[in-house]
Amino acid sequence: MYSEFASALPHVTAWWSVTPPGAGPKRILPDGCLDLIWQDGHVFVAGPDTIAQVGRPPPGSRMVALRFGSGTGPGVLGLPASEVVDQRVPLDALWPAAAVRALAEAADPLAALTAAARERWQSPDRAMVALAEAARAGRSVGAIADDCGLSPRQLQRRSHTAFGYGPKTLARVFRLERALRLARSGTPFATVSAEAGYADQAHLAREVRALAGVPLGELLSPGP
Repeated sequence: MYSEFASALPHVTAWWSVTPPGAGPKRILPDGCLDLIWQDGHVFVAGPDTIAQVGRPPPGSRMVALRFGSGTGPGVLGLPASEVVDQRVPLDALWPAAAVRALAEAADPLAALTAAARERWQSPDRAMVALAEAARAGRSVGAIADDCGLSPRQLQRRSHTAFGYGPKTLARVFRLERALRLARSGTPFATVSAEAGYADQAHLAREVRALAGVPLGELLSPGP
């Protein structure tokens, strides 16, 4: 069981899940976000991924989390996103142990996570919010840099801080999201490649395997 909804914090999504009996592994795709996760009394940070992770929580495991979009996570956590790419880091490695223990033992983990994030909240970098919006829309990196009034090098550096990787990788992640929305609606793969912004179907296939770790057909089928 899984559900997500808008958090009270801007650019942040709240979500929860409970692993039902008999559930298999779950493939978690890159999404350009940091997550602050409470799982069964433990709190950790899921850094931005460059390739899909396969989660195997035990039956009955409960997770409650905040997903920080548009580069908002580093300001709350107190470190650049690039330092936790493809990692799962216990929160007490980043925050004082007493603060983390209070979150771990909270009767309402989501309320506790939200309060802790609000206390540490910093206004997001407007250029990075614009970068996320433009990358989701499929705009070129050059056009995004011009829109933000930044040189390509400046955009690259700030993107690594906010998202964990550069704008080209971020654009690839969001392009995959567009492709999967189309493919899951029943759109033929050849049409998916054209509408999502790939050069051709072979390009789509290569990018799906590079980011998801499996072919598109397997990604759309039940399983990890």
